[in-house]
Amino acid sequence: MKTILVAEDREASRELARTLLEHSGYAVLEASNGAEAVQIARANLPDLVLCDLQMPVKNGFEVLHELRADDRFKSTPIVALTASAMMGDKDKALMAGFTAYLTKPLSLGGIRRELARLLDGDLH
Repeated sequence: MKTILVAEDREASRELARTLLEHSGYAVLEASNGAEAVQIARANLPDLVLCDLQMPVKNGFEVLHELRADDRFKSTPIVALTASAMMGDKDKALMAGFTAYLTKPLSLGGIRRELARLLDGDLH
């Protein structure tokens, strides 16, 4: 079973993501802020990280930077999540090193397709 870390400060959003992911057959770890996300990721080495861009303590870009600096996360898919998508934000996130970019609210079909694509290793 693949493990996904959901880093999201809003409890309702974490709960929704957890429910969606567990029903899709994934094990789920949760972090409520960026520092906790880095700590949990390093301790558990998830197969994929879903990371909200706007979190307390460390934002999504800081989490990305810290994880990518660790050789164990060089090829781990790290997906940016945001509710406030503005023109150019997706490009900025992908240029920073996120593997993919998803906007909230998440659609069940969309997230299932994207996670299957990323976890099967077909990143093109």
